Amino acid sequence: MAIAYIGLGSNLGDREANLRNASRRIAAIPSVSVFRKSSIMETEPVDYLEQPRFLNQVIIIETALAPIDLLTALKLCETELGREKSFPRGPRSIDLDILLYDDLILDTEELAIPHPEIKNRPFIVNHLVELHPGLRDPVTKIRYREIL
Repeated sequence: MAIAYIGLGSNLGDREANLRNASRRIAAIPSVSVFRKSSIMETEPVDYLEQPRFLNQVIIIETALAPIDLLTALKLCETELGREKSFPRGPRSIDLDILLYDDLILDTEELAIPHPEIKNRPFIVNHLVELHPGLRDPVTKIRYREIL
């Protein structure tokens, strides 16, 4: 079983309910169990700024799914939870991202692990440190708390 860190974000509708529903839906994926959840943090939008503020959270899961299968399952969750694609980095009811998957380093057209934006999103780093203070970046081996 692998340990993966999943980023959850929402800036449309009932943002808190969207995060709760996403966490429950992820827990219902076969071969996945939710291990721990971070606090919820409200953040300003990044990249495309003309949109509502986000609520963000990170959850730790244990899974027997391979990374690409996990990505497929998470994208299905987004669809089932009502996410509609508008434009890249635009407003969304739910966004689910694989941030880390064990110590795996992967860079394919479909999936990059660790998520390439971790270090550019202080709220993600804060959540990772909250959940696991000694967690290290798989690439640099630096603790995320030192990145803060």
